Amino acid sequence: MIGMLGLSCLSTSIFKQQDQALAQQYVQTTKSRNLAIDLGNGLKTNATLTYPAVGKGPFPGVLLIQGAGAGIWPSPEIAQYLSERGFATLQYDKRGTNGVNHTIIDTNIWGNATVNNLIHDAEKALNFLIQQPEVDPKMVSIVGHSEGTIITPRVAINNSANVKNIILMGTVAQNLIKDLLYYQGVNLPLQYARQVLDKNHTGFISIPQIAKDPLPFKFMVPIYAVLTNNTKVILATLKKEFGTNGYVSIDKQLNPLLIKSYKNFTAFNSSKCNNIGGCPIWMRSQLRLIPNLSIIGNVSKSTGILLLNGENDSQVPVQQAFLLQQRLTDVNHPDHTLITYPNLGHTFYPSSQWSTRDGPIEPYVLADLYAWLEAHSGLSHPHIAAPTSTLAANANTSSSSKR
Repeated sequence: MIGMLGLSCLSTSIFKQQDQALAQQYVQTTKSRNLAIDLGNGLKTNATLTYPAVGKGPFPGVLLIQGAGAGIWPSPEIAQYLSERGFATLQYDKRGTNGVNHTIIDTNIWGNATVNNLIHDAEKALNFLIQQPEVDPKMVSIVGHSEGTIITPRVAINNSANVKNIILMGTVAQNLIKDLLYYQGVNLPLQYARQVLDKNHTGFISIPQIAKDPLPFKFMVPIYAVLTNNTKVILATLKKEFGTNGYVSIDKQLNPLLIKSYKNFTAFNSSKCNNIGGCPIWMRSQLRLIPNLSIIGNVSKSTGILLLNGENDSQVPVQQAFLLQQRLTDVNHPDHTLITYPNLGHTFYPSSQWSTRDGPIEPYVLADLYAWLEAHSGLSHPHIAAPTSTLAANANTSSSSKR
């Protein structure tokens, strides 16, 4: 009887703890407001302001600028993490899109958008963020991912009095079309062919080998076939291109075909948007844009800069971040930090060096982002940095800073 009573008490205690744990899961840690940003000329876009549920504001503000495409990733993930820890964050849809659903709601607006339009929209969003009562207008930072890393420095340069820090994730240094797309469409698949497919180093690979893993060769075959892994369509396309269904020379056949495919893709002959590179008008504007490497030195010396890159990023290779770090060192920018992450891809999720896997941002990346922002946003004493164990275990870090 005593044993049963003890077990009953223990069970009651366990259930109480479980109930408390479940209740804690539903504790509101952030609040949010759905808003509309006026982009001018009668055009508006949806936005969400997220901020801490407790604590006395105004809070340091963070503007989130997403990468290419119609979605808003990684804005919601970063917004939740930072807002739970003391920041007010603003995420917004690109013009003509519903970012939450990754859909285009106005094909005319989306199809005619240039990178300069996107820079303009980001500046409108920045001014909108500063005006919110929950935000400290003297402590605003910008986080950009992928294409957002092209926009972020330009917004910071044009609005140096309003931007305290910038964080570039998946960092673009060179021209997105001329250099990065060439890397993705020519250099990377050639490396893959030589290092992975040509196991015996004969200089030849078979067409079925390419068809089994077509993602690195996406410019050579219809994109729907690659995305759905339609092997029959891929094999038929490759057979037609090479004139054989057997072996092909990497140097004499594959290399020229990859270059040809890249040139065809960037000829902008089509007026339609596609699933890989966006719309022709946008691509032309990117092609004409001065590279980040040439303008990063113009970011104000008073603006802190954090660069984050996965070492297995197959879309924006880590060398891009190295180039920007070297440039910032050359111009003696007083506060810049680079953190690179082994085994992580473009989405800061574990990936191979050949293709990026989609998934949530690794927690230690978010922790590093927060720790740096915390130390640069008045939430902690300046000498407090990211936990040494986190950086040592999960990242390679280099920095140049004055405290």
